[in-house]
Amino acid sequence: MNLGRKKLIHAAWVFTPGKPGETLIANAAVVFEAGRILAVGPILEMRRDHADAQIIDATDSILLPGLVNPHTHLELSLCSNCPASASFTDWLLSLAGRIGSARDFGSATRAGIAQCIRFGVTTVGDISQQMQITRPILAESPLRTVSYGEVLGLAKIKFRYGELFPRAIDRSYESEKFQTAITPHAPYTVDVSGYVECLETAKLHGLPIATHLAELPYEEEFLREHTGPLRELYETLKSWSEPVETFAGSPIQFAQHVGILSHPTLLAHVNYCNDEELALLAAGRASVVYCPRTHRYFGHPPHRFRDMLDAGINVAVGTDSCASSSNLNVMDDLRLVHELNPEISAGTLFSLITRNAARALQVEDEVGSLTPGRYADFTLFRATTEDPLLGILESDAAASGIYINGEPAAPGQLP
Repeated sequence: MNLGRKKLIHAAWVFTPGKPGETLIANAAVVFEAGRILAVGPILEMRRDHADAQIIDATDSILLPGLVNPHTHLELSLCSNCPASASFTDWLLSLAGRIGSARDFGSATRAGIAQCIRFGVTTVGDISQQMQITRPILAESPLRTVSYGEVLGLAKIKFRYGELFPRAIDRSYESEKFQTAITPHAPYTVDVSGYVECLETAKLHGLPIATHLAELPYEEEFLREHTGPLRELYETLKSWSEPVETFAGSPIQFAQHVGILSHPTLLAHVNYCNDEELALLAAGRASVVYCPRTHRYFGHPPHRFRDMLDAGINVAVGTDSCASSSNLNVMDDLRLVHELNPEISAGTLFSLITRNAARALQVEDEVGSLTPGRYADFTLFRATTEDPLLGILESDAAASGIYINGEPAAPGQLP
């Protein structure tokens, strides 16, 4: 591997997401060396200024920043999403059986990594309760990873929080490509003190933090009164006991109360959000990750991601897991957004799985755009139309290649 050699990829098109707009450059190139981007621009200019670079011919392709999937659960990659369950709680109860038939979380994680690479993802935000299994595999994989160790524990299973927390913040596997992060699961599985401890630890050690928030229509009922389908789920699992603290508000108000909205927290889903709550999100620093196919799988009402974008909230798109989506192809999630919102520009949509997704993971200074100094992580698609971004969205085109740290990556490189 020769990371020190200067290289120039010449593509039919180069997409550079970045404010104030998204730029699509025809007949352009990206120059990189030692795993970092040096320059981006028209081919004649790049060849003139970097005559010593080794040229890589991608003139049949569009080159984008490496795709970023900011929310998934790779340890569930061998689970099936079919058939759709009657409700989220039914789905959750069925999950144990589906995991039981594929108990090897290591194999599931490797399968998920292979899918990510095949579908053009170079950076992933992975949530795992089995972090002692998934992290060593991810640390050795080609992917750039933000690994969110998931903690939970409430009522009779409160002891689980104490077991999971030290594992979640274990930084043994950190490297240039692997970052430790933490995830208090959701307001219906972690209490106020747990959220505060996770947030304070994240601040102290500079760890990214995420949580599932406002995913379900009955979270507020559970927070306020400990009634409804979530209480019934605890009872079914024989996991309920008192005392458990109530909260007089919605999940988003709970998030504001514990302080995570004023921090650059990744909020997964946020399927239920009224105008008052949207204003709370807009006043904070958190990002929202919308998972379109999972959202459709559970039959939620239309997501307010457009209102969130208009309010200045950073919104990204992710896949969630194979337990609620047919695969980890984040492009298929973006295609669904395009199908439902054809008036949104292709450039804006692609920013949801590049620049915005990197910001949600708190790695926007490293990946997500083709900016000099950032890592040389790229995804290539064949350019088959005059509008190549729209062509990808309106077809089943698959990524034709990816580079991580300036080197080609392929499923055959898996640990």
